[in-house]
Amino acid sequence: MLLKYNIFKEYYKKLILNKNIIELAKVVFENQGKSILSLSQYLTKDFEDTVKTIHSSTGRVIVSGIGKSAIIGMKIVATLNSTGTQAVFMHAAEAIHGDLGVIQDNDTVILISKSGNTPEIKNLVPFIRERSICLVSITSNSSSFLAKNSNFFLNCYVEKEACINNLAPTTSTTAQLVIGDALAVCLSDLKGFSSSDFAKLHPGGMLGKKLFLKVSDIINKNLKPELSKDDDFKTVIDVISKNLLGAAVVTLNKKTVGIITDGDIRRVFLKKKNIKNLKAKNLMSLNPQKTSSDTLASKALEKMNKHKINQLVVEDNDKYTGLIHMHNIINEGLT
Repeated sequence: MLLKYNIFKEYYKKLILNKNIIELAKVVFENQGKSILSLSQYLTKDFEDTVKTIHSSTGRVIVSGIGKSAIIGMKIVATLNSTGTQAVFMHAAEAIHGDLGVIQDNDTVILISKSGNTPEIKNLVPFIRERSICLVSITSNSSSFLAKNSNFFLNCYVEKEACINNLAPTTSTTAQLVIGDALAVCLSDLKGFSSSDFAKLHPGGMLGKKLFLKVSDIINKNLKPELSKDDDFKTVIDVISKNLLGAAVVTLNKKTVGIITDGDIRRVFLKKKNIKNLKAKNLMSLNPQKTSSDTLASKALEKMNKHKINQLVVEDNDKYTGLIHMHNIINEGLT
């Protein structure tokens, strides 16, 4: 084992001396990638029981650690909360100075520590065990104090860190994070956590827009280009130009009967010499692609891309409501 690590270290040094930064980065990626894939061999029934225990619990998940493990713990808490599992972070060093009050009787505590023998963690464990609270450990040391005193042990063993000196927590913290993500995903699946549930917890930013922004929020900003079948060519041009959407919808009794786009106009110019007498009914394309006001803007964009078009007719209750252009959606930051 030591010989293997020394060879690895010498290879690292050679890359650094040659200033081969890209190759060095690739070694880091390979180290972490292989280590993460190897984690599956350490999955045991303890992982399954942890998920089932948290899922059936009426309490929350309390995640704790110290140092880099604490930072990973905060990220795991954020992922659990955003996927439907209530979670709270408790710093291991602060826990024995009053923060233990965060833990309630029905909670499940997850302690993260690479060695499992960190003094702060060893001080914390007896107080948790005293209250008969379910304790889950994420550690790489199966014989550690933490692992032996946990209800469930989740092994995050990695052969070596990505750090050249095999010291700085790099690959080991990635492994901890992956186990936390796996817990969150499995719990989310058991809960039947849907995309609409996810949207309720992520209303802000571009993600919020993707999950909440509807066609109705956009078309209200547009004019409503509308033509009758007998409108003349000049009227068609005027309506399309005025509304700046590159198209106009032909209606009859407020129902859509066709659409005229800039492309339709260009094709007519190429095919016909006498265009002055043409009317909207001679220019329109039948059966245009449609959507409704309550459709998510992101879904409308997907439909445009699928059919390779720039506009969708918006209809509600079989009545023409408006026209939405691809650029309307892109301007909202959705791509």
